[in-house]
Amino acid sequence: MVKRAGKPAPKPAEQSARHGHAVVKSGKSATVKPVQSHPAKLPTSVAGKPTVKPSSSVNSIKAPPIKSIDDVALTRDDGRYALPASTHIDLPKGYKPKTSEEYMCPRHLAYFRNKLRDWRDQLVEESRQTMDNLREEVRDVGDDAERATRETENSLELRTRDRYRKLIAKIDKALRRIEEGRYGFCEETDEDIGLERLEARPIATLSLDAQERREHLRKQIGE
Repeated sequence: MVKRAGKPAPKPAEQSARHGHAVVKSGKSATVKPVQSHPAKLPTSVAGKPTVKPSSSVNSIKAPPIKSIDDVALTRDDGRYALPASTHIDLPKGYKPKTSEEYMCPRHLAYFRNKLRDWRDQLVEESRQTMDNLREEVRDVGDDAERATRETENSLELRTRDRYRKLIAKIDKALRRIEEGRYGFCEETDEDIGLERLEARPIATLSLDAQERREHLRKQIGE
């Protein structure tokens, strides 16, 4: 009976290599060192982490650019424009509202707002100077005629200051109408007041016809 030769038994060094050890031969002897296995690097998406880096900040997203000057103003339900006080519009040098443009468009509102603000600043400065003059004035004037003249001048300055105060209040109301989208339209008829009338009197709240009717009614009541 023929016996089949079996496979030779593996040497200790080979067994160690199979079990995760490396054989290092040095001369006649061999030493066995453990094999360090490194886990395979998986893509971040497989490992449960996002592969796309998030943006550093939400503020890094830039707002879309303004396409036209009309985009900086608010439009009311009736189609009229309202210009917030915090919104600034750079107008061309020497710009004047034109009848060919849309009535009370953002350019018109910005023009009259600048006109009203400049007028208000001028009135405030003149009123301040009036009060400074009254404080610095010497009151112990010996001559009666000069004292009477000085008192008359003081009375005129006080009345002028009171008129400035009323004008400033009307200017503030006009500025609020620009913010609310009501500037340039008659308070009684809701018609256009008109560029020429507003140019002459920026605080006007009535059209020319409505103003004449009101004055005529006052005369009749006064009579």
